[in-house]
Amino acid sequence: MYKLLVVSFIFFLAGCASAPPSSPNNLCGIFTEYPRWYRTAVSTEQRWGLLPEVGLSFIFRESSFDHDAKPPRYYFLGLIPWGRTSSAYGYAQITDDAWQDYLNDTGSSWFKRRDNFEDAMDFIGWYNDRSSRLLGINKNDAYSLYLVYYEGLGGYRSGNWKTNDDVKRYASEVKERADVYGEQLSGCRDNLKSYPWQIF
Repeated sequence: MYKLLVVSFIFFLAGCASAPPSSPNNLCGIFTEYPRWYRTAVSTEQRWGLLPEVGLSFIFRESSFDHDAKPPRYYFLGLIPWGRTSSAYGYAQITDDAWQDYLNDTGSSWFKRRDNFEDAMDFIGWYNDRSSRLLGINKNDAYSLYLVYYEGLGGYRSGNWKTNDDVKRYASEVKERADVYGEQLSGCRDNLKSYPWQIF
């Protein structure tokens, strides 16, 4: 029993302790550095239909692959640190409320974490699957999916984003990165399949 707990703890740490990849602009480089991330991306695609290039583009935009990413602080009277601008946290910058919705909807266990790459990818897959079902958005449409991710279902339906140039620019950046990542992945997927099993 003790050995099982130790092994489980090692796997837990493995999921959340990875440093940002050294070549974040190259999906083949990312997956070569972290083969486990490739296997996570494949399993997430099988479960939710989330394309690897879309999921990784979301994470790049949200946190630049920093597992401990947090929103900036705001300051009382411009001087005193007074909390953060949002409860968003981790690879996918998931808010407390959105995380709870995910846990409730998927029946996921309490030990899932926002600073775990596998769990963050599963959240993005779940969120985009819901956006696709409720709003009729194609799962290949990284631009529209990111608009929903950023604005929320209600915010997207309201159409307020149509007059928000910043939000549209963010979504365009995600789409452009997803397109590049997709082209890169098509050239290295066969090689990635042969990479050895990796814990860290």
